[in-house]
Amino acid sequence: MGTLEERIAKLEFHRSLLMEMVDETKKPFYYLVIKANLTKEEVDEVLALCEQLSKEYEKQKAEGLMVFTPLLVQFAGMLHPSLPLEQTVDALLEQQMFVPLMTEFKKLMKTIS
Repeated sequence: MGTLEERIAKLEFHRSLLMEMVDETKKPFYYLVIKANLTKEEVDEVLALCEQLSKEYEKQKAEGLMVFTPLLVQFAGMLHPSLPLEQTVDALLEQQMFVPLMTEFKKLMKTIS
């Protein structure tokens, strides 16, 4: 059966092969997660952050606010360091997750660049 280290090395090798086979365009956010080697808990934290900010975005929008830069700053500051901001926003959008919020973030990032 091999040592634990050998088994882990084999799993990591198989994972790297599977990453080469995966079409990242179908589930780009999940692809980023796997590429960044995030744990379930870390992914849950990112999704909870998105959920929280989505609710705040909808609340602020309903109150008539038009500037959502603070939400983007909060997202960027709390996003897992292994996930690049722009790639993550694009991936979430492409995967149809948190679409209104990510659309707003995408617009804001274009105006900042």
